[in-house]
Amino acid sequence: MANSKEKLFSDFAPVSTQEWMDKINVDLKGADYEKKLVWKTNEGFKVKPFYRKEDLEGMKTTEGLPGEYPYVRGTKKDNTWFVRQNIQVESPQEANAKALDILNKGVDSIGFSLKKKDLCPEFIETLLNNICADCIELNFSTCQGAVVALAKLLVDYFRKQGYNLENLKGSINYDPMGKMMVRGKDLSNYVATAKELIETLAELPKYRCINVNAIELNNAGSYISQELGYALAWGNDYLHALVEAGVPADTAAKKIKFNFGISSNYFLEIAKFRAARMLWANIVNEYKPACECACKMAVHAETSTFNLTLFDAHVNMLRTQTEAMSAALAGVDSMTVSPFDKAYQASDDFSERIARNQQLLLKEECHFDKVVDPAAGSYFIENLTVSIAQQAWNLFLQVEEEGGMLTAIKAGKVQAAINASNKARHEAVSKRKEILLGTNQYPNFSESSEGKTPTTVSCCCGDNDSCEKPIATLDQSRAASEFEALRLETENSGKRPKAFMLTIGNLAMRQARAQFSCNFLACAGYEVIDNLGFPTIEEGVEAALKANADIVVLCSSDDEYAEYAVPAYQALNGRAMFIVAGAPACMEDLKAAGIEHFIHVRCNVLETLKHFNALLNI
Repeated sequence: MANSKEKLFSDFAPVSTQEWMDKINVDLKGADYEKKLVWKTNEGFKVKPFYRKEDLEGMKTTEGLPGEYPYVRGTKKDNTWFVRQNIQVESPQEANAKALDILNKGVDSIGFSLKKKDLCPEFIETLLNNICADCIELNFSTCQGAVVALAKLLVDYFRKQGYNLENLKGSINYDPMGKMMVRGKDLSNYVATAKELIETLAELPKYRCINVNAIELNNAGSYISQELGYALAWGNDYLHALVEAGVPADTAAKKIKFNFGISSNYFLEIAKFRAARMLWANIVNEYKPACECACKMAVHAETSTFNLTLFDAHVNMLRTQTEAMSAALAGVDSMTVSPFDKAYQASDDFSERIARNQQLLLKEECHFDKVVDPAAGSYFIENLTVSIAQQAWNLFLQVEEEGGMLTAIKAGKVQAAINASNKARHEAVSKRKEILLGTNQYPNFSESSEGKTPTTVSCCCGDNDSCEKPIATLDQSRAASEFEALRLETENSGKRPKAFMLTIGNLAMRQARAQFSCNFLACAGYEVIDNLGFPTIEEGVEAALKANADIVVLCSSDDEYAEYAVPAYQALNGRAMFIVAGAPACMEDLKAAGIEHFIHVRCNVLETLKHFNALLNI
């Protein structure tokens, strides 16, 4: 039982920051503090290994409450969010049946993707039959040229059904600038359509229709500050164009919806959403809206596809779960969790059920919806919020100075910047500086694709997207795509190489290097054969040849390579590829003796394995 006389923490003397630093420097034993412990993020700012109360001094982010301007802590005073599942509509009857089914399984937001050719009153009536539109959120996507027609059909349907239109919640996805970057079509003359769309939905005040699909940047491998900075410029371009066209600032702002991706960078993603609300509120406030509520950012979040993998696909569930946690803790308005098999097939009932339940677990068992902005006051996350906000704001100002988002998209500047990030992240994956568990690190040695191939993105309009593209497009290749292509190449060749670990000498080093080498070579789909150790080189080579090894990897310590490597290479006598695991000091001497292949932590894993495939005639 609690004792009121207990002093608890008052018994401990306070420790100053300098005392912490002194202790850290002692433990570092002369190593550079900045190099060892300070993390320089891809966003361009540094993250310290520890933060203290003094790091919050002067921060405005700690002053507001949930539901209060500038909404850094959320636009509402609770933490409820809509659980969305998307449905690609091929048949209105089947889509309706599926919607009714999942609405009974915890979903309270549906995203319907419709084809332009299907739009008619009968289609909408069949699609929405028996769905209580005033109990859930309904979201619709179709071809950009058909959004007004869709809006009219929906308004007519809701009137006919006798709904109170002011209570209906949902969205129509009109985002010409997003389509320009994804499809390469020039849709820059969008203002008239956007204005007409807003006017058509005037009776549906809670329906958002001008979308900022920043998730497309996320799925293309953008860094967090890029996604946020460009999203702000994107939204501001829409807002400015609509106000210039005569739409009141309040009305225009309340029709804009932001759709963000969620990457696996757990704490930075929490900070991103907090920073996003704050910055957008400040932008809208400059338009002098009549109501402060117009400054609230409507945010839908969707787990990223950039880091989804075809091999060891169940790991995708771990990725999407932490991503969903970030978004939930950050207070988004709605969320979609991508099914774990999205990278290689149209999702089935099992994967869709798992995706739904990932959110339901956060609500019903973890009670994430019961606490608003639990990150508030965290020395670490408050500092991340400010740092990300600053980086994103700098990018926003740069885009504005150069003519705005539409100008940047037409010139291909945004696409070039995001594609450069995509390339840099692929390079990081190839060198294991960015880890994809099961793909470039710790692959499943025995897994085969079982006929799985990477999926391609299709257009909801039903066209084949073969027309000329006057606008540069985003490269949305997933981070794992090159490793997957390599592994599929190995598998499809019918020549799965055997890699034999010739372990000898120092026990700890040979085991560590054998494990490293097995993981390294299995990334290309090779069969790996580990061993406990051999007393002599001759016995190791004999065992490798008896196993019909295509590759022999010598695993020992750096000091012992000078003794073992050349005899092993000579004993093998070209009957299999010979690799030394490590980068010993005697490497140049070994190369002079004819040994060509070394694998170690500084290797470009992808390029090395591509080279091995070529040598093995795969």
